[in-house]
Amino acid sequence: MSPKCYSVIIGSGSYIPTRKITNDYFLQHQFYEQDGTRIAKGNDEIINKFQAITGIEERRYVTDDLVASDIAFFAAQKAIDSSGCDKEALDYIILAHNFGDIRPDNLRSDMVPSLASRVKQRLEIHNPKTIAYDLPFGCAGWLQAMIQANYFIKSGDAQRVLVIGTDTLSRICDPHDRDSMIYSDGAGAVVLEAQTSDTPIGILSHYTETFANGQTYIIHLDKSSNPNYQKDHLFIKMKGRKLYEQALKLVPAVIQKSIERLGLTITDIDKFLIHQANNKMDEAILEQLQLIYGSHQAVSNVLPMTISKLGNSSVATIPTLYDLMSRGELDHHIIKKGGYLAFVAVGAGININSMIYKVPDH
Repeated sequence: MSPKCYSVIIGSGSYIPTRKITNDYFLQHQFYEQDGTRIAKGNDEIINKFQAITGIEERRYVTDDLVASDIAFFAAQKAIDSSGCDKEALDYIILAHNFGDIRPDNLRSDMVPSLASRVKQRLEIHNPKTIAYDLPFGCAGWLQAMIQANYFIKSGDAQRVLVIGTDTLSRICDPHDRDSMIYSDGAGAVVLEAQTSDTPIGILSHYTETFANGQTYIIHLDKSSNPNYQKDHLFIKMKGRKLYEQALKLVPAVIQKSIERLGLTITDIDKFLIHQANNKMDEAILEQLQLIYGSHQAVSNVLPMTISKLGNSSVATIPTLYDLMSRGELDHHIIKKGGYLAFVAVGAGININSMIYKVPDH
């Protein structure tokens, strides 16, 4: 049997902003309901309940001199350096984001030219055959970009692909919406390379679904909850309870399909890298998956988490999580050679995807 071609991660990088925002930062905020009425509860109570539900103690915001494409460049450069590959040999740069570059003095999305092209220029890649494009797909965007990159490599169209996820949600969140405390900024990237192998390695399966019937606007843009604040701007809004319920209902089945395409079961998966949206939600998703399989493994052993310190940075959470694990910076969670990783994301759309990756044993 001749060796087959697989998509393998050969390098990773991330950028964690330097501004550390603790929950105390929100003590002086004025929070409003979606209908514009002031929330009667004290901020201490609001914040304590928020932390109990989400697990978030602090998050990171970019400094005023940076935008999403800047931090994407930082992460991309680290990924290229760690891969050891020639940047001119990249066939594609796929950059997942949702709001483009937003400057603190102009809260409007800037997406032209594409952020991928901006990063290519910052990387000083001169090869016109390095195709650069953006992918907006909600918080599941980086993982969907990985799936697209795998198709390019499997078809023979590409040998190396740089896949980036970047967002600065602090620039698009409403300071008068308590849900805004969940959001953060960050960027992560990996380099995928075509490798031949006699045994399966790298990206082995994936599954994606979009649930749009009546659920498309669970996450959307709308005016501030404070009727007197920034009336000409739109901010990210989320129906948190609705999203939580739908995620628990829909995500486990998507993960199951990606696992069973390989004839595997839940106990074959060493780690689940789930989009860091909500601590309790991610734990509940994995617990629901365990119920499907009748598994009783401790969730904490297979579910690495960064949300308590880094918050929800949208498309950046999974590549950042992977990068920290690859560098041995996430406590007892390591990437075991020859092991299976499940990458899982859910976000606006509602888009849900899952990808099974086998770490090479060399």
